[in-house]
Amino acid sequence: MRILVVEDEKKILSFVRKGLEEQGFVVDACDNGDDGFSMAMTHSYDALVLDIMLPGRDGLSILRTLRENKNKIPVIIITARGEVSEKIEGLDLGADDYLVKPFYLEELIARLKSVWRRSSGQGLSILQVSNLRLDLMTREVQRGESKIDLAPREFSLLEFLMRSPGRVLTRTQIIEQVWNYHFDSDTNIVDVYIQRLRRKVDDDFDEKFIQTVRGVGYRLVASDCGTKPSKAEGV
Repeated sequence: MRILVVEDEKKILSFVRKGLEEQGFVVDACDNGDDGFSMAMTHSYDALVLDIMLPGRDGLSILRTLRENKNKIPVIIITARGEVSEKIEGLDLGADDYLVKPFYLEELIARLKSVWRRSSGQGLSILQVSNLRLDLMTREVQRGESKIDLAPREFSLLEFLMRSPGRVLTRTQIIEQVWNYHFDSDTNIVDVYIQRLRRKVDDDFDEKFIQTVRGVGYRLVASDCGTKPSKAEGV
């Protein structure tokens, strides 16, 4: 899940961002309403965590404008006061849920998963390519009868590949989506993680799903998915 967090208290913002990233979320963050509104309008996110009291545009103003522009991103509003009228106004404007400060990170994660599940449909929480199955909610991965243990970043990389089976994804696309920063041509981080993923997903099986397309990038292909693999080689 790609999340935007808009929160003006820097300690809370840093804590939430770090905690979500440790759980495998891709997180963009900002500490004022003007930048938060611009990011929400110009980028695609799976959910928005939005503080109500912000410098610049306030959270309710951002929420109102998003909904007026038919932006259906799931929104969890955050309030320090916990006033009933504030919660009601936020929900009436189209918020999907709310949290009152202080809150536990585990509760925020659970609510993010819940609003995403409601907005996208329960069935979309399972990605499957041939006998490779990835559960976005439980974060469990299985190939055939074998369970696969993945680190958070490995999980995010596999998810990105499985969302577009057969499609060639460039290293730039992968690093921007999975690591959330602009590509540094001198880094081989994508290749390193592809190697790790191959060892866990492919090494014990005759059919190899993760392919390298020379000079371009990587793709995930299974023979029973209607995609004919082109000539490819391992890293």
